[in-house]
Amino acid sequence: MLIKFLTVAITSLMISSPTIASNDVDKLANKFEKDVIAWRHHIHQHPELSNREFETAKYIAAHLRSLSLKVKTNVAHTGVVAILDSGKPGPVVALRADIDALPIVETSGVSFASTVKSTYNGKEVGVMHACGHDTHAAMLMGTASVLTKMKNKLRGKVKFIFQPAEEGAPYGEEGGAELMVKEGVLDNPKVDVIFGIHINSQTDVGTVKYRAGGIMAAVDSFKITVNGKQSHGAYPWLSVDPIVTASQIVMGLQTTVSREAKLDDNAAVVTVGSIHGGNRSNIIPNKVELVGTIRTLNDDMRTHVHESVRRKASNIAQSMGATTDVILPYGDRYPVTFNDHDLMAKMLPTLHRTAGKEHVKHMNAVMGAEDFSFFQQKIPGLYLFVGGKTPSKPLAETAGHHTPDFVIDDAGLKLGVRTMSNLVVDYMEK
Repeated sequence: MLIKFLTVAITSLMISSPTIASNDVDKLANKFEKDVIAWRHHIHQHPELSNREFETAKYIAAHLRSLSLKVKTNVAHTGVVAILDSGKPGPVVALRADIDALPIVETSGVSFASTVKSTYNGKEVGVMHACGHDTHAAMLMGTASVLTKMKNKLRGKVKFIFQPAEEGAPYGEEGGAELMVKEGVLDNPKVDVIFGIHINSQTDVGTVKYRAGGIMAAVDSFKITVNGKQSHGAYPWLSVDPIVTASQIVMGLQTTVSREAKLDDNAAVVTVGSIHGGNRSNIIPNKVELVGTIRTLNDDMRTHVHESVRRKASNIAQSMGATTDVILPYGDRYPVTFNDHDLMAKMLPTLHRTAGKEHVKHMNAVMGAEDFSFFQQKIPGLYLFVGGKTPSKPLAETAGHHTPDFVIDDAGLKLGVRTMSNLVVDYMEK
């Protein structure tokens, strides 16, 4: 028992104390900071939607090839994967960044704002990096630069994964982390552990947030089609009104969480985000479509909510003389983003040393979702948050993710590079 204690203590001391390699990380992160910011601005000005990141992939691949890394493109459609081989035996550590943007018209006012237009679901839309994937890609490009310069001090291999379609592949297409895993991104060489980072617009620059276990929710989109009977709006008794039925279904779904979910254990969310039906004021249509999202933090709750949504939709419709077709999942379907407990405990000293213990904050789970979870289903992994908010800016004036005014302070990028680099160095050195 004493030997085991001493082994753990020595390992912890090695990781929590500065090493020559970690000092090199700091120097190189400083050296490449301007490059990382420039890469981020370029990617931000040229955003591309999920599974359409053609130019973004070319831009990233060109940089990786300039580092003399082994580069593979067209992974899961538009993904890029590069391998850094130290030439010495050791683990294979993967680092992941997502690279897709969102169908949002940017109004942030930054000098490098996007003016790109594209087509989404058959409609012309603006395109914007409104979630920070531009920063993720740039930080991983910077991390590749840092670790390549430190190649002689590494043991094992580093696999850099630039992933498309985190926001969800277009309906009817495969994509994202799930497709990357299916295509074997965690093999050849087989990955031992994976790390990922997400920037956060409402967390101060210089801060790292972490949580062991479930850190982000599972997501399942759904589509409910309510089938009724059309009639003139002046004679509703001749109809089976799918609009009234759909309205009751929306209200009924709210009791899935408020009256069925044991919320002192885990949170859950059922949200209807889209309703489509009819085209005139005086016509009751024959059908209405509801599209929404389910968020849960464990598998039991996920199973229960799925069953409840199907049951409520069917039974409420039946009571109104209507029928329903429920597609669940419909499009997005991500597991819980789950940070391995043992790995979190081992790497927490790295975070303390990198950001300063006072700047490393334990966080509650959030109901946002991440397809990084597909990697974590196969191998141990950690997903962390780094701050992107100017500390002097009031939180109330800070735009959230997926909004037109979303802004990230470039000063937050260097900590992301240092964190990813130190996670690799310390995992290899331990």
